[in-house]
Amino acid sequence: MISRRSLLGGLLTAGIAAAAPIAASRQADAQIFIQPPPPPLRIERRPPPPRPGWVWVSGFWTWDPRRRAYVWVPGRWVAGRPGWRYRDGTWVRRGNTWVYRPGGWWR
Repeated sequence: MISRRSLLGGLLTAGIAAAAPIAASRQADAQIFIQPPPPPLRIERRPPPPRPGWVWVSGFWTWDPRRRAYVWVPGRWVAGRPGWRYRDGTWVRRGNTWVYRPGGWWR
């Protein structure tokens, strides 16, 4: 016959072993990754357009995950699209992180 003390010890050990993965997964889920906000936009010297009808696309900051830092992408001229307007990209805060909404052509 199993003694009461042995039975309680076995149940206690089994309970701790079963709860360990739950505690570990809750710790992993509790990690919060916060990407810092982008730096202020740079003031760029806009050279003359290469041809009439070209549109200036402003420079912007992009996140480089390998460097874990923002990197500046300089502005540039692009060929215009008749009847369309170009809207520059923008950074938007979503909760504890920042998301880049790329620019594009709009009617």
